Amino acid sequence: MATVLPIPQIAGYSFDVAADLSDRDTRKRLTPAALEAFLSIAEKWGVKDDDARQLLGGVSSGTFYSLKKDPARRALDQDAITRVSLLIGIFKALNILYGARLADAWMTLSNSNPIFRGSTPLAYILRLGQPGMIELRQLLDARRGG
Repeated sequence: MATVLPIPQIAGYSFDVAADLSDRDTRKRLTPAALEAFLSIAEKWGVKDDDARQLLGGVSSGTFYSLKKDPARRALDQDAITRVSLLIGIFKALNILYGARLADAWMTLSNSNPIFRGSTPLAYILRLGQPGMIELRQLLDARRGG
C-alpha cells in the first residue's frame, strides 16, 4: 500500500486530490458515471462495440454488455477508468477546438499529422492503447493552448 501524504491546510487555498483508483470502493463509485460518459462518447464518435471493448482495455464481450446493461453492478479496473478519463479529455479538447459536428467526426477522419501515418485518430489509439491516448490528448491540449 502506498504512503498517504497529508494535504496541506493553508487558509484561503483548497487543494484538489486525485481519486485513489487503487481503492475498489472509489472505482465502484466512479464506474457508473465513467461508463455513462464513455458510452455517450463512443456513440457520438460512431465507435463499434468491438472497438469500444478495445478502448476499455480489451474487456470481454460478456463483461462489456454486462457493464452496458448495469454499470453499477461492478467496478471498472484502474486501467479502464484511466482510459475513460483520457477519452473524456480527448472529447473535451475536440469540442473546444472544433464545432460539435467536426468534433464528433474527427476521430474517424483520415489525418495527415505524421503521428497517425494517414490513418484515423481512432485507429491510432486502438493500435497503441493507453500510450496512444495519452499522446493524442497531449497533441490536442497543445493545439488548444492548454
